Amino acid sequence: MQVKNKQKNKTYEYLNGSEKKACIIVARWNGEITSKLLESALKALKKCKMPEKNIRVGHVSGSVEIPFALHKLAQSGRYDFLIAIGCVIRGETPHFDYVCKIAQEGVLKVMIEDNIPVGFGVLSVNNIKQARARTHVGGEAALAALELSLLK
Repeated sequence: MQVKNKQKNKTYEYLNGSEKKACIIVARWNGEITSKLLESALKALKKCKMPEKNIRVGHVSGSVEIPFALHKLAQSGRYDFLIAIGCVIRGETPHFDYVCKIAQEGVLKVMIEDNIPVGFGVLSVNNIKQARARTHVGGEAALAALELSLLK
């Protein structure tokens, strides 16, 4: 089955995730956006035939906490892939830059050091309007991680 992504006009061939287990870590900060990113990820995984019982959702305070949660889950050995969901909106201080750097580098470190695919669904935007326009990224992160988990 092929579906077009409305935002970027890409075509995805959905993969069979019926045998896979995943965990999605969602930041509560900017919950209006992260809940939509999560919804998008779950919808994509459902289209890939992943049973609900094979998908766990965990929450953390904000995007800085995502890498630690992913690391603990990766160490458990219970999952074939993980998904990071967060949203960082630029403010008036450099804090935005630090949070984005910690989240991005932390997720990459988990992927490389823990040897597990992680879909990166952490938005870094200038304003809420940009964030609302990018909630489809949750689904794209889920598909990317699933695809990596199927590599042999």
